[in-house]
Amino acid sequence: MNSIEKYILLAEDDSFVAELVMHALSKHPTAPKIIHVKDGVETLDFLHGRGSFSRRPASNPAVVLLDVKMPRLDGIEVLRQVKGDERLRTIPIVMLTSSHDERDVSESYRLGVNAYVVKPVEFRRFAMVLEHLEAFWMHINHPPPETRSLPLAAGGE
Repeated sequence: MNSIEKYILLAEDDSFVAELVMHALSKHPTAPKIIHVKDGVETLDFLHGRGSFSRRPASNPAVVLLDVKMPRLDGIEVLRQVKGDERLRTIPIVMLTSSHDERDVSESYRLGVNAYVVKPVEFRRFAMVLEHLEAFWMHINHPPPETRSLPLAAGGE
């Protein structure tokens, strides 16, 4: 996957927070493409290329910024399903949430989250956190090759 194909999947139900994230990341000279989904069900539909996302980019996101508290399906369950799927488990996931709940943090790391970031309230600090996340996940980190295009073994072989 080359840098032209890299993008961030933002799973955030709060439209104000989503706009802040997209605005903060768009200020960077090498601003990444950001695809915004509004809940856990849309996140999984996107990652699996289902429904309205059947024509999504062929590559997986460079990183998923995932809120914990979302309607229909929370971020912990999305994380559980992604990390449990052979084709998706290598996608880096960063919990970007307002939850300080010890259980959310512990469960996220137990399930294989790559980072857990609590959203700062002050915008400048929030923008700085996002800039660091973008720099690491879009430019520094080199995830393993994608397994999305690999055929799954038939019959459980």
